Amino acid sequence: MAENTNIEWCDHTFNPWMGCTKISPACDNCYAEAMMQERLKKVKWGAKEPRQRTSSMNWKMPLKWDRDARITSTRPRVFCASLADVFDKEAPQEWREDLWSLIEATPHLDWLILTKRPQNIQKLCHWSYGTFPDNVWMGATVEDKASAAQRIKHLGQTPCKVRFLSCEPLMEPVDLTDIVGFCGERLNALTGYIHEHDSWVHSIDWVIAGGESGSRARPTHPDCFRSLRDQCAAAGVPFLFKQWGEWLPIERTPEIENKITMPGQNSGLWAWPDGTRDGWKNGIVSARLGKKTAGRLLDGIEHHQFPSPLKEAA
Repeated sequence: MAENTNIEWCDHTFNPWMGCTKISPACDNCYAEAMMQERLKKVKWGAKEPRQRTSSMNWKMPLKWDRDARITSTRPRVFCASLADVFDKEAPQEWREDLWSLIEATPHLDWLILTKRPQNIQKLCHWSYGTFPDNVWMGATVEDKASAAQRIKHLGQTPCKVRFLSCEPLMEPVDLTDIVGFCGERLNALTGYIHEHDSWVHSIDWVIAGGESGSRARPTHPDCFRSLRDQCAAAGVPFLFKQWGEWLPIERTPEIENKITMPGQNSGLWAWPDGTRDGWKNGIVSARLGKKTAGRLLDGIEHHQFPSPLKEAA
């Protein structure tokens, strides 16, 4: 399961194994489960279900990408484990050790490891402080305030080259400058500053945000994305808006007003992500247009920023 990809923030995807267990609201409509378990019938999702290691041929693909990158003097980004979670304890540790060795053997690739279990990074990595390879980028999924409070503190303790957040699907507003729950303290994740103690942890270097896709996708209020965009701009942190997903906020015109029905009637086409009951009180209206049509422009602008791979580790 190694391939080139249409994912906006990477050049390749590589899956060392497949399978996972849902642990948070972001997992509710998991695309990997829908594809691998429901459609292809390849892997069962859930606790105590066996994870499936991919083929030896698949494991050789990053070596080829690395050779090509060395020849062309490029640095491809590899999203590792789009169909799994590297820090899922149900996967054998020896598989992770094989993955760490592969990463070390491919220094011309930047490995983007995204997890919903950052509390396991220090336990399951064989790299200690100061020994993380320069080509490792660690990320955490943050879909709401609860996941921000739980996960960012662990990511901030990881001494890798780049730390990033994937706020997709974003379910509610998240203030990354004031994360409550860092041992009872307030953390500005974009600077690494802990308010009460006047101390610092590693900051977040990059923020990805996006809406949900798929048949059961939930709409996101556009102000949630605008807030993250503005927070990142103020802190000088690169921001990438990946997609609206299935739902696109639309301008309220007379033509649109004539098409809108009350929630519960034609509810598969319209949604009110700000919670207004009927949508007639100047509430935000989202139309189900599909991922391709909805696109990835936020207020008419494509946000496609990346951190420098040559950034010095904090």
